[in-house]
Amino acid sequence: MRLCKIATFSRGLMRFHKAELFFFLLMGLVGLGGVFSWAAFSAATGGIVVGGMDTSAKFAFMGLVLATLSVVCGVFLIFPIMSRGLRERGKLQEMTESLSVRSLSLEHAAVTDGLTGMHNRRYFDDALTEYLNAFGRIGKPIGMVILDLDHFKIVNDTHGHDVGDEVLRQVAECLQVFTRYHDVLARLGGEEFAILSPNITERQLYNLSDRIRQAISELKIKNGNVTLKVTVSVGLAIWDGIESGESLYRRADKQLYEAKRQGRNRVCAA
Repeated sequence: MRLCKIATFSRGLMRFHKAELFFFLLMGLVGLGGVFSWAAFSAATGGIVVGGMDTSAKFAFMGLVLATLSVVCGVFLIFPIMSRGLRERGKLQEMTESLSVRSLSLEHAAVTDGLTGMHNRRYFDDALTEYLNAFGRIGKPIGMVILDLDHFKIVNDTHGHDVGDEVLRQVAECLQVFTRYHDVLARLGGEEFAILSPNITERQLYNLSDRIRQAISELKIKNGNVTLKVTVSVGLAIWDGIESGESLYRRADKQLYEAKRQGRNRVCAA
């Protein structure tokens, strides 16, 4: 029975952290020091003398011993644990912040095209679904533009992929100049780009697409002594308010191929 009580008491102690046990010890020492200080004060005011020595002096001495023990306990037991805990907490906070930044970076990288800094196909598909739901509820049109660089394979084969990458970057910058803040601009892959433009008429979307086509045709990409010029074919479609995002994309893509068929460097609308 006694062993069971001892085991139970030991388990109870194990529930406390070492710093908590030392804190209780410190509080006990401080409390005892306070008791002896009060006793010393009472003895001094009562003038009690035992065995030739003032009782207040005995109590004061015990209070001093307990105060010394309290300081030793605080400095050598509690303070090191607190200091180590604070350092560990600081390290954990740094690690948490670092992981949060890394998580945001990975999340950003997951929806961003590494070459141009534009959104990628994954982001575009998600945005298309959200836009169809949002603008469908208020009955506003949505336009989609698909752009594809003409004869881009020849650029890569003749001048190298580094020059081809520079062409893609400059085209991306050109697209960003002409689009509005709420338009969704993405590189779908390779030399194909897309624009999702809400609350726009077919005529406005056609004019926008043609201005972009013209601006890209005026780009001058330097490669040593050679100046490259590129063109783009464009297909566009306006959402009918019913069809799916995939269907809208297919209609715009069909017009892109029609622009290619008609000789490239042109805009075709559904």
